[in-house]
Amino acid sequence: MDARKADRDRSTARLRTAGAVAALLAGTNGALALPLAGPSVEDALLTALAIGGCAAAVALAGWHGLRQRRADRVALERARSLAAARAEVLGLRTLLAADADGGIIWSFGAAPSAFGSALAAQREPDGVPDLAAWLGPAALGALTAPLARLEKSGEGFRLRVTGADGRRMEIEGRATGGCRLLLARKVTDQDVAGAIPAPEAAALVAALPQPAWLRDADGQLAGVNAAFAAAVGAASPAEAVERHVELLDQPLREAAALARRGGSDHRARARVVSGGQRRVLEVFERGGAGLAIDVTEEEALKREIERTVTAHRRTLDQLATAVVMFGADERLMFHNAAYERLFDLDAPFLDARPTESEILEHLRTRRRVPEQADFRAWREHLREAYRAVEPVHDWWHLPGGQMLRTVATPNAEGGVTYLFEDVSEHVALESRYNSLIRIQGETLDGLAEAVAVFGSDGRLRLYNQAFLALWSLTAQALGDKPHIDAVAAMCRPLHGETRAWARIRAVVTAIEHRKGEALRLERADGRVLDGAAQPLPDGGTMVTFRDVTDSVQVERALIERNEALEAADALKNAFVGHVSYHLRTPLNSLIGYAHMLGEPAFGALTDRQSEFLGHVRQSSDTLRALIDDILDLATIDAGGMDLDLGEVEVREILDSVPDAVRDLLEEAGVRLVIAAAADAGRFRGDARRVRQVLFNLVSNAIAASPQGGTVTLGAERRADGVALTVRDQGPGIAAEIAQTLFQRFEARPVGRSRAGVGLGLSIVRSFMELHGGSISLATAPGGGALAVCVFPFEAQPRREAAE
Repeated sequence: MDARKADRDRSTARLRTAGAVAALLAGTNGALALPLAGPSVEDALLTALAIGGCAAAVALAGWHGLRQRRADRVALERARSLAAARAEVLGLRTLLAADADGGIIWSFGAAPSAFGSALAAQREPDGVPDLAAWLGPAALGALTAPLARLEKSGEGFRLRVTGADGRRMEIEGRATGGCRLLLARKVTDQDVAGAIPAPEAAALVAALPQPAWLRDADGQLAGVNAAFAAAVGAASPAEAVERHVELLDQPLREAAALARRGGSDHRARARVVSGGQRRVLEVFERGGAGLAIDVTEEEALKREIERTVTAHRRTLDQLATAVVMFGADERLMFHNAAYERLFDLDAPFLDARPTESEILEHLRTRRRVPEQADFRAWREHLREAYRAVEPVHDWWHLPGGQMLRTVATPNAEGGVTYLFEDVSEHVALESRYNSLIRIQGETLDGLAEAVAVFGSDGRLRLYNQAFLALWSLTAQALGDKPHIDAVAAMCRPLHGETRAWARIRAVVTAIEHRKGEALRLERADGRVLDGAAQPLPDGGTMVTFRDVTDSVQVERALIERNEALEAADALKNAFVGHVSYHLRTPLNSLIGYAHMLGEPAFGALTDRQSEFLGHVRQSSDTLRALIDDILDLATIDAGGMDLDLGEVEVREILDSVPDAVRDLLEEAGVRLVIAAAADAGRFRGDARRVRQVLFNLVSNAIAASPQGGTVTLGAERRADGVALTVRDQGPGIAAEIAQTLFQRFEARPVGRSRAGVGLGLSIVRSFMELHGGSISLATAPGGGALAVCVFPFEAQPRREAAE
């Protein structure tokens, strides 16, 4: 019992000591604050209180087993005393640190207590401070809202008010530990102006280039500086105050007034018209004083930066290269769409701003990073980019065969920007290109032609073995990729001083209007080469040489033979024409004398003589027709046959045929039938040659028809012209001899007649081709031969005809 009483007495002594310290500080009005302001004294007080509390708790715990209720009550009282003492000590420390004149302190579950000289006279009998008597109704109304926020959420405030006795005070509310403090400090004139005396401060405000103002208790302008007057367009500050010209709009002024009534500062950014221009102002008001700073350029710069950043982001999103940025904290700051597509990442996952390690771990589980034996070591190696100075280049070979080229560039802020370029296709193309180059080289070596490729700089890039063999060169001589001039000099012993290589050089070294060049070289050793220089799309030139010596020799032999044949053909035509001309003169005499002998005026002939005279006439006519055919063919071959074109009436030309072949019809006992309408139409042609064509065809048909047979001569209009047909009832024409019948001197016996000379059908085809028409000869349906001649409506004369 004596020990417990002694502990209780010691605790009470400690509390009384703390109260004495507080009373001493309050009585001296801070005069002794300096010696106690150090942390050692405060800590000693707190330590003493804590030790005393712990000792009291141990003593009470030991006594708990005997008298539980009394111990609990005593412990509760001790705890409340300890909390009040701790709050008082905290209040004292805050009071000392803030250099306040006094204050009110309270904690949860404890009544407010006042300390300091400023509130000594305003305490009620129970010790609770009388704020209404201390501050007055106006100041108390201004403190109502800040005090409520301090009590509820611990939000501090600082407010200058005028007390009931007219003194100006600065009231500050704080939340310290589990208690609330309301500190009071007298405000002097020097405190109002700060460290600057009032006259100098007023002059400084008046000279500020930013608008500044002062409002009275009703919120009206009480004073402004020159910058404010200029901003609102007033002639002077006095005019601006007198006219109540406001710089801020009504909502901003109401917000500032609300902040003044709540005892807090007011900050806002406003868009106003200042000096006739729209400006952006940063507004700050405390109490009744306000200042506006022009931040228009800052806003413009900020918007420009935002637009630039947005434009850069849009630009990066359009890039095929994946871009990702990490900050100094290794968290994702930006990524473009290509990065999301390349690694097939979900947008919600990236929007959560994961760290680089989290992204790499996520990619590793999906096998989207290179396979590593020690993944952690590889990841730590990547993190060295945050401490690097220069960009770090690397290659990622992904498990699926994809290849990425990576560039890690450290940022000045401590982050890293990664660039990922998918070079899989590039590597594949390069591999295929190298394969194609090797295949190309093998292909060129297998060519018989000599091939050499020169670059845009005129140097040899590629050649094959045939090029070396053709020009007697070695691979060592061409190993240094010589210029076209050097290559031409190496080949000069074989090609001599011809202009061929000069033409090739012009193509190789041309810059504009590059055109291919084909040439032929005849070397000193007798070999003949066909060369070509062809520009390539990449600026190079491909030069090829082909040995055509054998072909040239054969060509020259054929040319010589053709010239000999042409000379022989010309001689033949001249001979035929000459002979035919000289045969016609005596033949005409024979025919004339035969007709004279048949005239009664020259005497009567016996039957035998008349028969002989008839044979002479017939033979003479046949010989004259043969000579005419030969002359016509000679004229056609010489290109001297001209058609006398005119309108040819089809029916009229058909009706003229029976008279021309009447003797042949009577002799063969064959009937001629014309199967054509009276209005068969017309076409443009040479009527004489058309009759000659029909005469020859009908003559052949009569000769091929059996006795008593019928030859049908017809005509029909077609889309491509007029078709004249001749059909007989003979044995027809075999398919294998249908084309040979139009050849000259190709005669075959038909029916009972013997073979003719074989010029009739050849002349028919020549006349048809001169008219621009066509002729066909085949077996008709039902038997017999059918000849079809198609004349165009408008003849296109041609001098060339088939031989």
